[in-house]
Amino acid sequence: MIRDLIKGAAGGALATAAMSGVMVAGSRMGLMPDQPPKRIVRALLPGHRHQPKPGEGVAGALAHAGFGITLGSLYGVLARGRRVPAAAGVGYALTIWASSYQGWIPGLGILPRASQDRRGRQAVMVAGHVVYGTVLALAVNRLNAPDSP
Repeated sequence: MIRDLIKGAAGGALATAAMSGVMVAGSRMGLMPDQPPKRIVRALLPGHRHQPKPGEGVAGALAHAGFGITLGSLYGVLARGRRVPAAAGVGYALTIWASSYQGWIPGLGILPRASQDRRGRQAVMVAGHVVYGTVLALAVNRLNAPDSP
């Protein structure tokens, strides 16, 4: 189980980096004014939940990495050392997206529900989660291959 956790964490780190690239590209294309992880951290830091705060960008990036690595670890445990179709990783990531952007994030009043949010932001976030799930599954599969260390 510990090996699966570590494999998932490694896959989660790689997948989060790939997803972050999609998010940065979406921001540069003007599809979303700022990154959701930064908005989440902003709301959780002391002070007014919607006012920018010093360090929120770095804190948001660290929180996003931690969240992606943690959920990658869980995926590794669920895979139990087996190779799993990439579609399962995509489904896993889209479940994370739905529970986050239709669930706890709007529940905390940080962003509107995905169904009521800016289409551009949600297009980027869905694409980012598809990339996360694909990279996560492929990375964990590679680490679970019989010839892997």
